[in-house]
Formats: sequence, structure tokens, C-alpha cells
Amino acid sequence: MPFSPASFNALIQTSAFNLWHYRTSDSRAMVSADGYFAPVADSLQPGDLMVLQTSDAMAIVPLRSNDTLGPGVTLDGTVGPVSLLRASAQGFRFGQAASAVVRTILLAPIAAGILVGGSIPVSARVAGPIGQVVFSVRQADGTLIPPAQLVTVQNGQAVASLAAPPTGSGYRIRVEDAADPAIAALSGSFSVAPDTGLLLDEAADGLLTESGNRLRR
Repeated sequence: MPFSPASFNALIQTSAFNLWHYRTSDSRAMVSADGYFAPVADSLQPGDLMVLQTSDAMAIVPLRSNDTLGPGVTLDGTVGPVSLLRASAQGFRFGQAASAVVRTILLAPIAAGILVGGSIPVSARVAGPIGQVVFSVRQADGTLIPPAQLVTVQNGQAVASLAAPPTGSGYRIRVEDAADPAIAALSGSFSVAPDTGLLLDEAADGLLTESGNRLRR
């Protein structure tokens, strides 16, 4: 007979491991055939375990990729009906010692008035076991504008200065854990303006552009 969703249950579920139970009147060979568990393939992850109760055997088997079963361990070659109750007190236990480790990166706001040819001061507060971070300038589509800068975290803070990109808009600053880029922070978009600074001439009685041309009223 085909796979029965009503007979498929989760005994233990965590973010990293699942223990399943499936009871059927099919034989062990039928259940082990490729594609038998295809209806629940999205729920099955490689490394999960399944308590498998068939008409001719009871076994604990590992899940492999593509919802296929490994050989596992046969507990009994001929079994009668066995009832497994999902409750606070289970007949067997799987112990997993783990502790939560929080790692966060908070990027400080980017200063306004960035001019081409200048620099962009950046800083970030870091919590958790993060030894180094990478600062970089990104285009609007996320493309890296090299070079990125590797910075060592000191007293929970990382500070750097990045070269301003060409004149334009939509730029962002990204900072990420050097060991785990999935832990990152992204600034709001900003623009880089052309440098239109004015300089006093030597006589201090007029203003000059950077090219040296005297301004007139």
C-alpha cells in the first residue's frame, strides 16, 4: 500500500534534529524503496532518525538525502503492534547538551556629506565571540566595491575608515563577521557628492575653485 501520512508522526523536533515514527502494514523492503516517503520529503532532513514499524520488522534507521533510508539497526525481525506515545515521559531519551551563543553586530549611522576622494569613518559594536569583522562599501545591488577592510574587534568595538567611492547614490556600508558572513549589518543608503570645496586665494580677498579659477559675482 502507498505511504500513509496519518501513520507518520514526529516524536522529537528541534532546529537541528528530528526523530520520526512510522507504522505501516507494508514490509520493510517496500518501505525502503526509493520514493516511498516522497509525499513528506520536504520535512525529512539528512541525519534525522526514524523509528520504523513494519509488518515484518521494527528498526531505527537514518534518513539520507532524497528521502531515502539507510540500513539502520533492526530491533526485531517480527513484531506485533507497538504503541509509542508522544508525552512528557517517553520510553527512551536522546540527550543533547547545547548552550545558546549570541553574536550580534550593530553598525553605527553613517555620517552625511560624503565627498568623492574623501574617506568614510565607520564603526560597529560587537557582542559575542567575534574576533574580526570585515567592513566594505556596496553598490545599490549589493556588489562589493573593493577593497574590503579586515578589522580586529577590541573591547566590543571595531573602527575603520573606508575610501569614498565615485560620485553616485544608493551606496551602503556592510559589516560582517569574518568567520561567519551570515552575521552582518547593513547601513542605510547614502550618496557621494563631487568635491566642490572653495579655497581662499593668497591675497585672501577672493574664492577659488579646486581647479584654481576665481569665482565672480
